[in-house]
This record gives sequence, structure tokens and C-alpha cells, in this order.
Amino acid sequence: MRSVVMRLSALLSGILFAAAIAVGAQAAPLSGVSDINITIGPDLQAKADTYGQRDLDGLVVDLRQSVERELARNGGLARDGAALNLVIEDAVPNRPTFRQLSRSPGLSYESFGIGGATVGGSLVTADGQDRPLHFTWYESDIWFAQYAGTWSDARKSFDRFARSLARGEALAER
Repeated sequence: MRSVVMRLSALLSGILFAAAIAVGAQAAPLSGVSDINITIGPDLQAKADTYGQRDLDGLVVDLRQSVERELARNGGLARDGAALNLVIEDAVPNRPTFRQLSRSPGLSYESFGIGGATVGGSLVTADGQDRPLHFTWYESDIWFAQYAGTWSDARKSFDRFARSLARGEALAER
């Protein structure tokens, strides 16, 4: 019975992931920001074999949705012609990814831990100023992880980054 529930859960997660990608791909461009470029940093990309490229691609979609949502609400730094170049430098899942589960038969989706993410990059304003961005947030209390999905804390980190960016607080000091 438990195996059936896990398989159904995996299938449902895959369907929801595909739907999220489809919705993200159809999102209308924001007024004010001409370009949002999001990449995976080299250190995190090196973990693609561990986490799975599909999960890393999903993180890009999640960050894009968070940033677009917050900039649409409160444009803050987003002025006409601005470009955001964001890099997901690190991300830690709360639960094992599908790739990790498939490669380690003894690993359980019931395993959990604290997660989070680090986002860096720059905001290039319409007048050509390159303003560095940096944001790090990792959960500090494992209590909340027991109720979390695979990338819950990373998504929470992206949401916090996006709110901070929209308010102009994610700018790094030079």
C-alpha cells in the first residue's frame, strides 16, 4: 500500500511540475523589466547528477515566477529597459529528489532536513549601471522540514529574495 501511495505521489508531483513549467513559459513579460535571465551556478550545476537536471530546471522556473510576481506587485528596481541576470548559486532540498531516490534504493521520501538557497547576480539598469545582487536564506529549524516538500525551503528563499529585490533590499554592497 505504501509503495502505491509513493508512486501516485511521484506521478502527481511530475504532473504538477509539468504544469508549472507550462504556465511559466506562457507568462507575459513584465513592463519595466526587459529581460530576466536565470542560470544555475557552476557549483550547483555540478550537483545535477545528484539532484537531477529536471529538479534544477524546476528551480529556475520557481525563481522566475517568484521574481515576476513580486515585480508585478511592486516594481521597485524594475524600470524600463532594466535587465536582471540571476544565478542560483546553491540550493538544498528538504527531501530527497526523484533522482536521489532512484539512485539510492534505501533512501526514503520520508527523510527530511533543512534546506534553502543562495541567489546572486546583477541588475543592469537602463542607463547601464551594473548593480550586484546577493541573497542567502536557509531554514534554521528542522521542525518545519517535516511538513515540507522537496524544494520548499528553496522556494521560500526565492520568495524572500523576490520581495527583497522588489523593495531594493537585495542589492549587495560593492
